[in-house]
Amino acid sequence: MIAHYLEAIYYMRAEGEAVRSARVADWLSVSRPTVTAGLRRMARDGMVRLNVRKEIELTPRGEAAAAGVVRKHRIVERWLTDALGLDWVTADREAERLESALSELVADKLHRVMGKPATCPHGNPIPGVSVMRPDELRLSALPAGQSGTITRISEVAQREAPPLLQYLHDRGLKPGTRIVVQEVDEVGRTMRLRGARLLTLSTETAAKLSVVRSARPKAAPARARG
Repeated sequence: MIAHYLEAIYYMRAEGEAVRSARVADWLSVSRPTVTAGLRRMARDGMVRLNVRKEIELTPRGEAAAAGVVRKHRIVERWLTDALGLDWVTADREAERLESALSELVADKLHRVMGKPATCPHGNPIPGVSVMRPDELRLSALPAGQSGTITRISEVAQREAPPLLQYLHDRGLKPGTRIVVQEVDEVGRTMRLRGARLLTLSTETAAKLSVVRSARPKAAPARARG
């Protein structure tokens, strides 16, 4: 289904990945010849093109179509979690089923009824409403002794490892949670941090979370002697 191709390319690009046909095949769990045929149709329809590095890019037409698919998915996810009380993993799976049947009219109405949320439950921006913060960095890049606030969970990680969503949710690692990195083990490739509770994450898992570094408090001005 073309919508799934568009969605995969959109997500991978958002995470800074080089998008190639083999990577799309892995994402969608289909054969590489199947992806090649699908991308050929999309190129014919003016939705994708190859750049000089042989990476897949969305054309303006493809960008608009992909953003529309992602927007519906994230609006439905928000509705399923906030209004119906579904957990993250179930909401993501059900949104995948519902998004293709949702019209733009219904998506707009649903978004307004919910108070026009800016992100999905995992903190990823809803296209046309908000964008990723330019000051984000991966949690794995935050050094010991520094703190930050979780902003979002990688959409790529969600799709490749659904249990990761439940793992993070159960440990209170959600958008808006403030964390303090207490120790970084470069050899063991782990991070010890204080969030909703004290826990240890692999740096691989920490790389799936984006944070905004906390502002350092300004030093108090020195008092004049006398």
